[in-house]
Amino acid sequence: MSIINQNKLPLSSHHYFHPRPSPRVITRVHCLITTSSKPKVEPNQLVIESPSVPPTQFLATSKAPPQANDPSLKSTWLHRVWLASGCTTVLISLAKSLVGASSMHIWVEPTVAGLVGYVMADLGSGVYHWGIDNYGSASTPIFGNQIEAFQGHHKWPWTITKRQFANNLHALARTVTFIVLPINLLFDDPTFLGFAGMFSGCIMFSQQFHAWAHGTKSRLPPLVAALQDLGIIVSRSQHGAHHRAPYNNNYCIVSGVWNEVLDNHKVFEVLEMLLFFKLGVRPRSWTEPNSDWSEEIGDQFL
Repeated sequence: MSIINQNKLPLSSHHYFHPRPSPRVITRVHCLITTSSKPKVEPNQLVIESPSVPPTQFLATSKAPPQANDPSLKSTWLHRVWLASGCTTVLISLAKSLVGASSMHIWVEPTVAGLVGYVMADLGSGVYHWGIDNYGSASTPIFGNQIEAFQGHHKWPWTITKRQFANNLHALARTVTFIVLPINLLFDDPTFLGFAGMFSGCIMFSQQFHAWAHGTKSRLPPLVAALQDLGIIVSRSQHGAHHRAPYNNNYCIVSGVWNEVLDNHKVFEVLEMLLFFKLGVRPRSWTEPNSDWSEEIGDQFL
């Protein structure tokens, strides 16, 4: 689940128009042959128009792919502060859970709660990912930037591997801080804190699991590659299927354990049908892929 701003989608060179606008052309196709010098226009007449559009309108919105040294991919001190804050908040939850479990001599409940938090974080990442992939736009309140970022990610998925660590995680770390810090202050139950700590920690690092899923095995740390192979974090092959047509599966990005269940039982397809019949809203997966979601490879990153 990503809420990091990605670079806006560039237009490929084949989208550019000829420098000189073409004159307006109207082609009439008649379904009835007539000998009149002025053909009679029938109701089923087909008119095809090629309106003239100033090429600058398109050229102004095009931009080159992001470079490896793009400042938007670098971590700032503010990013690092938020990441440290989020990690500290998660560690406090887990530490309070361990201390409480030790003092109360209970270990099974907090351990099970932590495992449930890990599993539910994967489900939560999938539901959220499905939602922002399929609904809303850049102008959507609150979630607009996240929606735009995920649309950009489908165009240039490899850019996520070039984001520095704190840059990639700071937004989720900030959200975790605001939500989990009050929980740490208000609750002392080790079972609940075990769930909260594991769930929030996995959600916060899901964006990094996501980035690793786009990496090549030879460039990944050996421990990360081993965790992917064991299915503890989402694997490269599993998430790779999400970036291939029809772009409507494998949404979960923590461990991916829910992907097969959700896809085989067509859970998201059922939700899409319900939303369509109740609200008349079509998901993007019904009309994709289009050129905006066609992956383009940036040679400068290879």
